[in-house]
Amino acid sequence: MRSNRSLILLITAPSGAGKTTVSQGLLANNPDLCRVITCTSRAPRLGEKDGVDYHFLSRAIFLQRIEQGDFLEYADVYGDFKGILKDSVAELLQSGADVLLNVDVQGAATIRTVIAQDPQLVGSLVTLFITPATRGELENRLRGRDADTEESLTRRLETANSEVNCWKEYDYLVLSGSREEDLAQVQAIYFAERSRASRHSFQWTLL
Repeated sequence: MRSNRSLILLITAPSGAGKTTVSQGLLANNPDLCRVITCTSRAPRLGEKDGVDYHFLSRAIFLQRIEQGDFLEYADVYGDFKGILKDSVAELLQSGADVLLNVDVQGAATIRTVIAQDPQLVGSLVTLFITPATRGELENRLRGRDADTEESLTRRLETANSEVNCWKEYDYLVLSGSREEDLAQVQAIYFAERSRASRHSFQWTLL
């Protein structure tokens, strides 16, 4: 049974902690959970399609929509803007779908603030923070990717130190283990939130 009130599941983690892998697993396993098509001010790359990969906006239009307060969250990424439109999220919720957001700590803070003030979205947000139990484990994972210079790795770990201190701001904390364990934990949280009584309008009948 689908609920009468869909939810936004927001996942945050330090770089290298596995939030993208968990997000991909959730989307693959749950047809009612959808990703939001984000907006970008950069030009499409080869093979990318507007409305499928991104909503491609000119820089001028993107700035205009920022001024109008249309974004749930946005950021300047190496000179190009990237963001999530509030209307895109609201339309998915109104269709009965749940929404998955995979963002960093700064983006999560912005989204919490905006949703708390938006009558279409307030009450829909469930936040989840994933992190290895120790700094050493995160460092091992980052080194295992073999994708960072020593300078970059040090910077990521320093950023992670401040990010992990924010864990109490979230509804759930997941201490990361294997990919399978992480997905199972987050899946259980999602199922529990889907079953929350406040999300249903239920009346028992004798028929």
